[in-house]
Amino acid sequence: MTMRQVSLPDGTPVPALGLGTWRFGESKSQRRADVAAVRRALELGYRLIDTAEMYGEGGAEEVVGQALPESGVPRDDVFIVSKVYPHNASRRGAVAACERSLQRLRVDRIDLYLLHWRGSHPLADTVAAMQELQAAGRIGHWGVSNFDTDDLRELAAIDGGCAANQVYCSLSERGVQFELLPWMNARRMPMMAYSPIDQGALSAESLLADIGRAHGATAAQVALAWVLALPGTLAIPKAGQERHLRENLDALDLVLTSEDLARLDQRFPPPTRKRPLAMT
Repeated sequence: MTMRQVSLPDGTPVPALGLGTWRFGESKSQRRADVAAVRRALELGYRLIDTAEMYGEGGAEEVVGQALPESGVPRDDVFIVSKVYPHNASRRGAVAACERSLQRLRVDRIDLYLLHWRGSHPLADTVAAMQELQAAGRIGHWGVSNFDTDDLRELAAIDGGCAANQVYCSLSERGVQFELLPWMNARRMPMMAYSPIDQGALSAESLLADIGRAHGATAAQVALAWVLALPGTLAIPKAGQERHLRENLDALDLVLTSEDLARLDQRFPPPTRKRPLAMT
């Protein structure tokens, strides 16, 4: 496994594959298993961890905050992403929410802090909070999640500092390829793809399994390799079992052929028009 890198607009390298933590931290009885999963991911070589204050109402951030020191991996070797709730994204609210996230994560800096989705607070107020946090060294970069092209255009008119956009992208949800991804690529803004295996649903696709057999890979690895091959894209699948953690890492070395891609296009046609942004 060779960890590829994707660059933020300012040139900062970010691992192309990370670990998503949605549904972690929701149950006290599962806390030990959740921490073990994140710790094992770090031990196996994951260096990008994505979380949010929404996940388990802070529970996922606490899981990451416990797992990181237990893993023995130096803090500065890990790129941490978290997100602020839209209802907390006012000028003062986002700053306060970030401080709470930092406490739960047990770190003094979040490397990339995202607005989870667009809410009622003016974007200008959220941007002002992000700039304040960045100036104070509490975050390294800021960005957004679940923003479509029109939202990004509006954001760019306020400030051009958005470093990334995290959206739902998979073989069965390819709508971003029509307009959003090309717009982002033109501005060197990475796309962070969540649910790249459709929360595991694509693992049951017979075509993907067939393509995978020819490469000694699984259907899930084919689905993930397809997303990772998109320009300017990194992926953050959630995995709790070591087998899946290893499978996802190995997908980095899977190169799909032109024939493979043609078969996938036939089964999952690329978009021919703009579609509403998919969310999950």
